[in-house]
Amino acid sequence: MIHFDGVSITQPDAVEPIISEATFSIADGDLCLVMGRTGTGKSTLLGAINGLVPHSSGATLAGEVTVAGRSTRTHRPRDLADVVGWVGQNPLAGFVTDVVEDEVAYGMEQLGLSPSVMRKRVEETLDLLGIAELRRRSLLELSGGQQQRVAIAAVLAAQPRVLVLDEPTSALDPTAAQDVLGAITTLVHDVGLTVVLAEHRLERVMQEADTALWLPGDGRVVTGPAADVLALADTRPPLVELARAMGWTEIPLSVRAARRRIRDHGPDLRLPAAPELRDALSWRGNGEPVTAELRDVQVRYDDVAAVAGVNLDLHAGTTVALMGRNGSGKSSLLWALQGAVASSGQIRVAGSDPRRVDDEEARRLVSLVPQSPADLLYLADVDAECAQADKESDVPAGTARAMLQRIGADLPGDRNPRDLSEGQCLALVLAIQLAASPRIVCLDEPTRGLDYTMKHELTRIIASLAAEGVCVVVSTHDVEFAAQTAERTVVLAEGEVVADGSTRHVCSSSPSFAPQVTKVFHPADVMTVTEIKCARDDVAGVHGAEDTIGPVVSPVTDASQGASTAQVMP
Repeated sequence: MIHFDGVSITQPDAVEPIISEATFSIADGDLCLVMGRTGTGKSTLLGAINGLVPHSSGATLAGEVTVAGRSTRTHRPRDLADVVGWVGQNPLAGFVTDVVEDEVAYGMEQLGLSPSVMRKRVEETLDLLGIAELRRRSLLELSGGQQQRVAIAAVLAAQPRVLVLDEPTSALDPTAAQDVLGAITTLVHDVGLTVVLAEHRLERVMQEADTALWLPGDGRVVTGPAADVLALADTRPPLVELARAMGWTEIPLSVRAARRRIRDHGPDLRLPAAPELRDALSWRGNGEPVTAELRDVQVRYDDVAAVAGVNLDLHAGTTVALMGRNGSGKSSLLWALQGAVASSGQIRVAGSDPRRVDDEEARRLVSLVPQSPADLLYLADVDAECAQADKESDVPAGTARAMLQRIGADLPGDRNPRDLSEGQCLALVLAIQLAASPRIVCLDEPTRGLDYTMKHELTRIIASLAAEGVCVVVSTHDVEFAAQTAERTVVLAEGEVVADGSTRHVCSSSPSFAPQVTKVFHPADVMTVTEIKCARDDVAGVHGAEDTIGPVVSPVTDASQGASTAQVMP
């Protein structure tokens, strides 16, 4: 279905190609997972499948890419629209209408389908993605996750033979992500849809993958069965880390496979008993002083109650994960806490109401990094952004730059913010916001577009802020990140708090929000691979056991060479 033959892609002004001499094929009806760290060329590779590269991106393409027998050299994206459906990282940027059902129908109109066919497909697709109740909603009123599902629906309605998805679950809550991926895999198995999917949250999708492409970042494309490529890749989801910690010679792709491996082969681990959950969902704090008080806070958008009477105390030096399905009011609550949206009820931060102070004082009370950090960047280079942050926060010159260095992102001063990666952009905005030394830092979906290494670094930064007495509130759908980072979790539903307790107890009591390690070892009270390593060392009577699997011989193809080789996992 998809063939790359000696493909090299060089970005504008780049000296070396980001993809070099790649030769591989993706079979008809396969679900192919594209993995790699941020900036290794995943989106570029996807763009080559539907002709965005070279026709629209400015990149230079050498070699040949064919899809269903059509060369992307001679066929522009519009010429491939009946064969290839594309959903990018930012769905809002691709919308061309105002209302959900109009957007779902738009692509079919461009293909010249009859009104009766379009009406039938619109209904089927709305039901398939579970968004029928949104049909007459304005696209601008939807949450990020709802917009993402609409974008996928708009592409699926045209019934392409190939579906290309760039970070399709990044803005989705765990249940919605499972629903969307379930719908896509149903089409793969039932109608032979070919899916090429790039994703950082590999734990959500790897069990469905037939094959995988790994971009190490040196121009190569390594391809093979998903388990073999995962064993080699430097992007390691929890099950891969668990396999390394346990010394397994095969990578389990699902929780079920991991549980069966433990059932059949051990090892014997000394794990804590399941937690008592009757009183688990009541947060009492750990004696830290209260930084913020929220009482009966409400946010309404016309007839929609986004936040419906929330009562919370936020404590200094704690990290709070704010979770819940898309549209549950998480972002609205953060914006209300900062004072950026109209709200009712009482909000007190360090004795002041952030809604009723000047901008400079508001920044010292609460700072917020939005879902799209780049929205806050508007100057020509990094140095200018840092200087403006110092001025607006009334702090000595160099404060924001020093903060940027402190969080481990010493970016070139002359770099244009629009040329930064997702992680670099997040770091810059975070440094700008931290320049004012706020009492509370709010992060709205900060792990979108971040690989596992970058998420570990963000966890370190958040822990450092908490150690200095800052309260960090993180709205996230990333349960693995929450398990590693937050000590407290608040779950919202329809604008109301439905759970508030320690992250361990809240997540352990939920099949949707439980980390993979918790699911593998249920009913034991564990959440991370680090806890499993400790339990294994306790049983063995040793500490610091080797964290390797090896050696493992995995048959994969280095697509930059086009040859099948046996590679030994380090």
